[in-house]
Amino acid sequence: MDDDAPPDYTSATHTKSDVLQTIETELDALDGELRELSLQIHDHPEIGFQEKYAHDQLTTFMRTHGFDVEEHAYGLDTAWRASFSHGKGGRVLGVNSEMDALPGVGHACGHNLIAICGVGIALALKAALEKHDVAGTVVLLGTPAEEGGGGKVIMIKRDAYKDMHACLMTHPGPGPKKSAGTGPSLAVKSISVEYFGHTAHAGAQPWEGQNALDAAVLAYNSIAVLRQQIKPTHRVHGIVEGRNWAPNIIPDYAKLRWIVRAPTFAEAEVLYARVVNCFKAAALATACKVEITDDQGLFDLVQNEALAGEFAAVAKEHYGVDTSPEVAGAIGGSTDFGNVTYELPALHPSFAIPTEPNGGNHTPAFTASARTKEAHVAAIVVTKSLAMVGWRVLTDDTFYTEVKDAFERQVPPRKDAAEAVKLAQE
Repeated sequence: MDDDAPPDYTSATHTKSDVLQTIETELDALDGELRELSLQIHDHPEIGFQEKYAHDQLTTFMRTHGFDVEEHAYGLDTAWRASFSHGKGGRVLGVNSEMDALPGVGHACGHNLIAICGVGIALALKAALEKHDVAGTVVLLGTPAEEGGGGKVIMIKRDAYKDMHACLMTHPGPGPKKSAGTGPSLAVKSISVEYFGHTAHAGAQPWEGQNALDAAVLAYNSIAVLRQQIKPTHRVHGIVEGRNWAPNIIPDYAKLRWIVRAPTFAEAEVLYARVVNCFKAAALATACKVEITDDQGLFDLVQNEALAGEFAAVAKEHYGVDTSPEVAGAIGGSTDFGNVTYELPALHPSFAIPTEPNGGNHTPAFTASARTKEAHVAAIVVTKSLAMVGWRVLTDDTFYTEVKDAFERQVPPRKDAAEAVKLAQE
């Protein structure tokens, strides 16, 4: 065996334990309510930071089921926190419920399912802590604006995750029936580029103009050429926007919005610098001024190996879920939960729901898929599995030591690499 290989996290032998029975009984009893809650959110899609209906429905639901609820939490109008403690002391398990939809296509990323998975995990663990009289705390966060708003990044800065020992959530996607994955996601940086030129009559005096659209086109083509020299795991994609354009006027303004992705944040930073050179070179070539604005970016998803191993064992043994890498590998998108995984041990498995061909996330077809009974059934299966993982975090000292050790081995090297790149670029 390779000495450098990570340890094999073999789950403790699982039986149809009293705890798992409690979790299943609770979630089976709540199934109808969770289904209704999911459909309510699906039928009222709200984009990031505007999830007022979802906020109100979810906070009311959690309060009704015995949780202490803080509405409009952490200075965000649609964020919320629901907590339950039993006994004194014990560990704190965090869970996330996302709520936001996408412009124009509604819940095309299935956040209605994510919301009820978080709710279900929290309620199942409440029932288990009470019935088996174990001390511990469950905290469910309603996290707004995952789709481009970085709601969790804001909440991290405002200490929403500070008291947690680990955090769990899940996400739907296309894939074979009864499959789930714990692969990584891509780190991402978003870039806004504005070119400012000078208008002129395109037929009479074009030489008097400074063509901002030319700058945008040149930058676009430069990046297209750059793609030949970037790694297969890297992604660069974007669009061109303008205002008051006409074919007989030299455009004095153009805007580009680009996204850079890579398997690690350190790689994303390096790729970002290469892309920025394309923007600057285009401005120089066309005598336009350029303003480049970027965000702080989102980290890659670092799935805690101990938590992932436990999830795979429970899901496979009890529910026949295939979690093999061949079936469910890396997540091609990006998520602000990646930043959570850089802060504390965390797990974000994806699970498959039935979809049409070419009907994956962020398509109208996926919006329809996220509303089906089959999608709900798949969500409840992964909810039961994650609730059992959460139980072990709360109650099993040996297992939690493995979780902490995995975090210390996996995350600090990535943080150090990202910081080294940042310092080298300054």
